Amino acid sequence: MATKSANDPKRTSPTFALQWPGAVPLSKQQVERIRYVLLRREADVRRRDFLSALAGTATGACPLAVSAQQPAMPVIGFLSSASPGQDAGRLRGFRQGLSESGYNEGRNVAIEYRWAEEKYDRLSAMAAELVRQPVSVIVQSGQISGAVAAKALTKTIPIVFLTGGDPVALGLVDSLNRPGGNATGVVSLSTELEPKKLELLHGLIPAAKIVGALINDTNPFAPSQSGRLQQAGQALGLTVQILNARTEDDLEAAFAKLAEQRVGGLVIANDGLFNSKPERLAALATRHALPTIFQFRAFAAAGGLMSYGGDLVDLYRLSGTYTGRILKGEKPSDLPVQQSTKVELVINLKTAKAFGLTIPISLLGRAEEVIE
Repeated sequence: MATKSANDPKRTSPTFALQWPGAVPLSKQQVERIRYVLLRREADVRRRDFLSALAGTATGACPLAVSAQQPAMPVIGFLSSASPGQDAGRLRGFRQGLSESGYNEGRNVAIEYRWAEEKYDRLSAMAAELVRQPVSVIVQSGQISGAVAAKALTKTIPIVFLTGGDPVALGLVDSLNRPGGNATGVVSLSTELEPKKLELLHGLIPAAKIVGALINDTNPFAPSQSGRLQQAGQALGLTVQILNARTEDDLEAAFAKLAEQRVGGLVIANDGLFNSKPERLAALATRHALPTIFQFRAFAAAGGLMSYGGDLVDLYRLSGTYTGRILKGEKPSDLPVQQSTKVELVINLKTAKAFGLTIPISLLGRAEEVIE
């Protein structure tokens, strides 16, 4: 009986002939058995590959899976009333403080910057942006009203402020030792120093009977600054002329008016706007030949006559360290407001000589630095 070819489409038998002499055709059951064994072996191979892949994930061989397990990088909202260039020194100190706390921008922390560029009415909207994002902590730089705006918008996001006034009076904290709430920061001697600045200036120009005071009247502490200077002026037998400047454009007009009033000298009050423009203020004081005292060293270093106050860069370093501690899990309510009492007197002897002033030996002896 003839056998049909294995390639014959009409073939219906489940058997097939092996291609060597004497081969016996396999039955349907034998074919199915062989097929089952082959499929089982294929499944075993796939199972081993799957288990190897799982083992690779557990040992770090799958970077996407591992990276997905990493915690999100914290984000700092840096809310400044100034511009990037004006905040360069403050940022240097702030980043130093962060580094001391174990954080470096771009490596394990990100910073979202908001620059009001002296348009203080923008601070509230910028604070709202940071709250909506939301960021891990908000850091105020420059005008203290930025911290006040942020405090009004959130009770949960930590806020780190730096001010020369009383944060309790502004409602930022309950007390310096026990801040409560979500805000803490650094307080520097500032408003308290205005009378001392006037006294130091009077010692250099004792013949002057009228002295000017430059104040930003949008600063929440402006009334206190003005009152303290007026009171100190009366004690020294001086008339203190108060002039206001809210923007950089106001500075030129303010100095021109001081010249018209023939004031003998000028005290510049502490303010975020003025702190960001030491070179500009020093240049105006020199052009108008006006003996001037300001808060921070950068003014004297830029050619101003004299400065008396804290170290601005170091103050922001302290702000950075507090920010780092909060990122590590400490609560603002448990961090007492830091009070910096360090002050330094810096005298620019070259500017004094240009103004025809003789610096008393006693005053030179008190100076932490004399620029010649």
